[in-house]
Amino acid sequence: MEEKQLLVVYGEDPGEMTDRLLAAIDLVHLVPKEAVIGLKPNLVKASPAETGATTHPEIAEAVIAYLRKKGYKNIFLLESSWLGADTRRAFRECGYERIARQYEVPLVDLKKDTPVTVHAGGMELKICRQVLKTDFLINLPVLKAHCQTALTCALKNLKGCIPDSEKRRYHGLGLHRPIAALSSFLRPHLTIVDAVCGDLSFEEGGNPVPMGRLIAGRDPVLVDAYACALLGLEPSAVPYINMAARLGAGTDDLSQATITEVNPENKPASSFRLTGQAQALAKNVEEQQACSACFGSLIHALYRLDDDSRKRFSGGKIKIGQGFRGKKGPGPGIGNCARGLHPYLPGCPPTARAIKDFLKNI
Repeated sequence: MEEKQLLVVYGEDPGEMTDRLLAAIDLVHLVPKEAVIGLKPNLVKASPAETGATTHPEIAEAVIAYLRKKGYKNIFLLESSWLGADTRRAFRECGYERIARQYEVPLVDLKKDTPVTVHAGGMELKICRQVLKTDFLINLPVLKAHCQTALTCALKNLKGCIPDSEKRRYHGLGLHRPIAALSSFLRPHLTIVDAVCGDLSFEEGGNPVPMGRLIAGRDPVLVDAYACALLGLEPSAVPYINMAARLGAGTDDLSQATITEVNPENKPASSFRLTGQAQALAKNVEEQQACSACFGSLIHALYRLDDDSRKRFSGGKIKIGQGFRGKKGPGPGIGNCARGLHPYLPGCPPTARAIKDFLKNI
């Protein structure tokens, strides 16, 4: 598989689609025989892949089965779910514990790993040590919406390779610059995008949209640029993509890509776009450096409120984020960072259900 080649396979069976993709990639020519191989899915929370939030386990299983047949032994699965979520629970409920038992593949909860400090993109960053021990990193993101960056795919999935304290710091830095800097240091050797049924409204799932494809590429920036094109976005609409390209992590110029459809006869006729629901709901919010888990829970709570309840916040906005630490004043405030506001809801992060009840009752 060439550096600037993108492979696309269409269908509805993630395992069978992965098998076809791997045959086209000819993976054994990319991976040294004694390599330590890490697979990084997107297990943002303990939600089944059918919700549009997490990577289908059949994709990871097909990759592991392929590698085992080819004689590769040093394989592990690694992930760190978003702030406040239990990675071990996500491994279990998303179907990865079964895979680990069947193929004797370790599950690495990066929340419990020791970070290493590196310098990249003009920034000092912390990356989980186990990630840096891999010789060949296979990135398995989901193509879906994100309430703060519009899109999450190849580059943003790498944020699961850093400790929770660093995740909070990234939000304080505005997300885009540190994500780009991370991608310039931690570059996956292969990315296989799960675009079977990602949620195009919210990153935590619940509104899956059938897209019926997997996308593979060696250049993660190019993969994200292609993902943008599928959704009708310019890469500039997701600033970390252009930033990553400028830092040398890859190219965002799709004219340089060779796009190969493995089975074009199965290509779905329908198109799809981001719904923009999260951005519309965010108009009720004053956000300052909010972490994705907290902000995502708030957006989901607003989505679940009825129209009359939402209208109450059109004037006095709901406040959320690290930027409200130590500040006093009128609320409503969401999360521990807003404890100086009145009223406020504690939690780090509070659940969407708790936020909905709080907002409905104040």
